[in-house]
Amino acid sequence: MASPPEFRQAGRMTQHQIILFSLFGLVFALLLWGRYRYDLVAFSALMAGVVLGVVPTKDAFSGFGHPATLVVALVLVVSAGLVRSGAVMLITRTLVDSSRKLGTHIAIMGAVGGALSAFMNNVAALALLMPVDIATARKAGRAAGVTLMPLSFATILGGMVTLIGTPPNIIIASIRGEALGTPFAMFDFAPVGGIVAIAGLVFVALIGWRLIPQKDGAGLEGDPLRDYAEYLSELAVPDGSPLVGQRVRDLDDLAETADIGILGLIRDGKRMPGRARNSTIRAGDHLVIESAPDALDEFRVAQKLDLTDNTVDAAGSDMVIIEAVATPDARINGKSAQTIGLAWRQRAILLGLSRRGKPIRSRIRKTEVQAGDILLLLVPKEAAADVIDWLGCLTLADRGLTVTADRKVWLGIGLFAAAVLAASLGLVYLPVALGIVVVAFVLTGILPLREIYDHIEWPVVVLLGSMIPLGAALETSGGTELIAGALTGLTAGWPAWAVLTVLMVVTMSLSDVLNNTATTIVAAPVGIQMAQTLGVSPDPFLMAVAVAASCAFLTPIGHKNNTLILGPGGYRFGDYWQMGLPLELIVIAVSIPSILLFWPL
Repeated sequence: MASPPEFRQAGRMTQHQIILFSLFGLVFALLLWGRYRYDLVAFSALMAGVVLGVVPTKDAFSGFGHPATLVVALVLVVSAGLVRSGAVMLITRTLVDSSRKLGTHIAIMGAVGGALSAFMNNVAALALLMPVDIATARKAGRAAGVTLMPLSFATILGGMVTLIGTPPNIIIASIRGEALGTPFAMFDFAPVGGIVAIAGLVFVALIGWRLIPQKDGAGLEGDPLRDYAEYLSELAVPDGSPLVGQRVRDLDDLAETADIGILGLIRDGKRMPGRARNSTIRAGDHLVIESAPDALDEFRVAQKLDLTDNTVDAAGSDMVIIEAVATPDARINGKSAQTIGLAWRQRAILLGLSRRGKPIRSRIRKTEVQAGDILLLLVPKEAAADVIDWLGCLTLADRGLTVTADRKVWLGIGLFAAAVLAASLGLVYLPVALGIVVVAFVLTGILPLREIYDHIEWPVVVLLGSMIPLGAALETSGGTELIAGALTGLTAGWPAWAVLTVLMVVTMSLSDVLNNTATTIVAAPVGIQMAQTLGVSPDPFLMAVAVAASCAFLTPIGHKNNTLILGPGGYRFGDYWQMGLPLELIVIAVSIPSILLFWPL
């Protein structure tokens, strides 16, 4: 795209370029810091760009109607429909067997994960397979951390194969359409992405998993439920206790302050329904309490209660215990159970909290939850699914929270396959094809209408909608040309494969520490500009950016999948690179010749 003459001044940066580079530098710095969520950072930068005059007012919200944004949102809804139809369950239950050897299990799960993530969002694919993998590890008596990282990497690799597998591919296709007139089609990524994915999966299955650091203990192999019985007890309510005459539900604030959980009420030796929240406490009743020993004793003394010899099962007749992992977009991420009002809003209790394989025992309801933490929740059975959806967490055990419409398996598969075929043949525009599938899923009852918006990752939508106008402004101002010129100057006289390698390394390095969506929006126009400077086709450069932006294997923050497995796998920040670094080197070594073969200069 040509830059307007008013933005170009030879020999020095213009005011618009300085402002835009400053905004992008601030965005990247805040994303690295991680204090504020990426959608807030991106939207704030967009608003600043509009106020400062570098983003035209008429284009301020153009990103929210951009095809890339719509496709990302629709793919997530379609993925949910495929899960609800039973199509994915059919595959996983058929192929997963806990009696298999470890290497065989990793290979099969990796192949399934890679195949699924090619046709559904790779985060959704991992969210579906992770509980299956953890359950299989427990049945086999091995650490889940041995298999979760290979599974995460496999789903990331599989997403590179098709247009809809990962957001960077969708963005790359849209940018190509704007710059060159024709976007990449559904399977244009398959030749390069497929070869890279196969090479990566072979490495992960044969060698990679052996490089994962194995730690003694670290919570990898344990059952998060195993230590909680000792913290569940009964306290008797004698005459003279200040609790006599109060309703159970009126004790929520008191319980939060004391850092204990009131799980139920026992009267005349019988557990009353649920937590008996509307019941008035009488002398002789027993309160079912969950807490650390010191908090229990403090609460007992303050409220003049008596100890008993009884311990209880927290999972009463109409209460269930659920394990869930906090996602980067979870409502509770960065907040505590007390802050979000988990107890009084959802009638749920946070029983336990585990971080990177280590349980947190002290004041758990006042502890700020981080992405990747495992939450042990006690929730009303009939509202379990609603509580998990409200929190925005991912259930780690198959507890039947979602009713699968298994009689519509082939209908769901058929509708999705027809849409992919129509889009691949150019008969229907991809966003329209996906939109038709969503409508069909609702009309046929595969996906309830009330759930549609729940499956869209709104922070990602806001991120895309905000970054796209900023990226367009950077390109229009000539900023991407400056970056491309610097990289071209650095590689002057180098062969084409070396130039592509530099672009891939820079993009991959950014993607390891930043959101891959933001990285793609900046790197793709730079790749086009580098190709134009060299007088070659931009397609190989766009493919290099697509592969590099997707392959974030060195850290738990480079890709959402890596963040999701952090807690359940008991990993530390530095555990990823030991398998991730050789995998990234393999990706570069395989992708460069593949790109030059299928997308010649």
